[in-house]
Amino acid sequence: MQRLASRITVTAKVSSSLRTIILKETPSSSSSWLSIRCFSAFSSQQRVKNPETEAIPGDLLKWGSLGFFRTSRFASGFKPLEPKPLDSIMDLNRAKNRSPEDLASIWDDYHLGRGHIGLTMKAKLYRLLEQRGSDCRYFVIPLWRGSGYTTMFAQVQLPYMLFTGLEDYKARGTQASPYFTASFYTEFAESKDLVLIRGDIVFTSKLTDEEAKWHLETTQSFYLNDVRYELVECFNKEPRDFEFKDVLQALDMPIL
Repeated sequence: MQRLASRITVTAKVSSSLRTIILKETPSSSSSWLSIRCFSAFSSQQRVKNPETEAIPGDLLKWGSLGFFRTSRFASGFKPLEPKPLDSIMDLNRAKNRSPEDLASIWDDYHLGRGHIGLTMKAKLYRLLEQRGSDCRYFVIPLWRGSGYTTMFAQVQLPYMLFTGLEDYKARGTQASPYFTASFYTEFAESKDLVLIRGDIVFTSKLTDEEAKWHLETTQSFYLNDVRYELVECFNKEPRDFEFKDVLQALDMPIL
């Protein structure tokens, strides 16, 4: 019991110290280098003047029943995510003196319980993700819930990722609202080999923080793992041969 109480005390002290570093005590305080400001959220009233010209992969014969069409585009009715500059969230001068490990820890912990997701990745992996995302922009990921799964549709267009439910996409097409968005910050890619990732849940009724984090990490794994990426390539380049059961098997999910 004494050891447990000691651990709790130490944890509380560390959490309190971290909170002091991260959060501003008052809006005018300049002592903290990571502020509480958030990114601009998507608005259904904002329209794109020049929507993406790339269409979702055509000839998806096996996916025709899921609502894909050659001329369909994802989220073309929405204005691209407009995050505030990183220097409006973080004091970059003070951050320069932090180690990559400290920055990653503070960034991740800062987003806990805020309705956002904080992740980091190595610059080399980001460059690979960027390369593969430009070549294969779309994919589908099952999100397991209870005794079944919900299929999510992803668009990778770095420095952003957009996610929506496949059923919503089938029903609303270009007007389908993104459930979840992710932004990638590369300010420390060269100096610290670190890319900061921020995920924003647009509809908390659709995804929990844990589900959004799992979905983002899983989507990245399909682009960064050579074996899994073959499925992404198949979906985008050889859709006639794409089998969704292969994705389920890759994730050790039962085929229902």
